[in-house]
Amino acid sequence: MPEKVHCAHILVRTESEAKAVLERLKKGEKFSVIAQQVSLCPSKKRGGDLGTFTRGKMVKEFENAAFALKKGEISGVVKTQFGYHIIKRLE
Repeated sequence: MPEKVHCAHILVRTESEAKAVLERLKKGEKFSVIAQQVSLCPSKKRGGDLGTFTRGKMVKEFENAAFALKKGEISGVVKTQFGYHIIKRLE
């Protein structure tokens, strides 16, 4: 069985926007609510939920960060070709 992970993310255009998202999370705002409000990804309709994916399905920077997280943990700012992500491991 290939290793898999279930994550949600919030995608924004700039690093400063991503840092602002992290600040909101630190203040206790719900990840899914912020995703619905500010994420550029169509997954925002599901609170940023990307479902379960295996290695090799996402761009390398995103994948490395997602697989390094523990359940419930939220990443720092992750830069990819698509923009800046905040990732939360759900399962």
